[in-house]
Amino acid sequence: MARTQSKGNCAYCDKTLSKAGITKHLVSCPERQQAITKAEAKKGSAEPLVHLRIQDAYRSEFWLNLEMRGSKSLQDLDHYLRAVWLECCGHLSQFSIGGGFEREVSMRRKISDIFDANAELTHIYDFGTSSETIVKVVEYREGKPTTAKPIALMARNIAPEYPCIECQKPATHLCMECLIEEQTSGTLCDEHAETHPHDNYGEPVPLVNSPRLGMCGYDGPAEPPY
Repeated sequence: MARTQSKGNCAYCDKTLSKAGITKHLVSCPERQQAITKAEAKKGSAEPLVHLRIQDAYRSEFWLNLEMRGSKSLQDLDHYLRAVWLECCGHLSQFSIGGGFEREVSMRRKISDIFDANAELTHIYDFGTSSETIVKVVEYREGKPTTAKPIALMARNIAPEYPCIECQKPATHLCMECLIEEQTSGTLCDEHAETHPHDNYGEPVPLVNSPRLGMCGYDGPAEPPY
């Protein structure tokens, strides 16, 4: 699949910005500041809050900006990544420092502990057809979380656009047989998805906003869990 310039939407104001611009925008976004002010007025205790940039290791057009509560664990982040990007067949996963399978970090570790030293983590899902995700710290703040959930989604990439291999119209589906057997992009518009002759891997699957599309048994839905 050809790569396109990556843009994303702010979850607070829905403004569309480049991947580079979204981080700067989140610092000053009025709607986000209103959410923070509203959270600070509520009862409860302040805690470390960590802004994380999540990016696929090989396809940089797929990314997330998350704010995670420091009191929560890497297991909470693992559950979120599975739901929003990865889960297909119940595969094992792990976090590690420095990439690869070595220097594994326990899922029980708290976010505020593991990222205290600005560690960069690699998340690996599926030790066969692996999906690798890079987790980096953008900034910290001390305050009351804007959600009772472990994670607040702040921004996410817009799904990349691909042309149909038959007519160059915007694609909506993916032919797994084209991708795997013929090593082409295999992207098809609605019309050509209906008439496409390949069926050894089943019917063409809908394109979804996930870097795992086309891997193992993944077929979405690639939606944030909350």
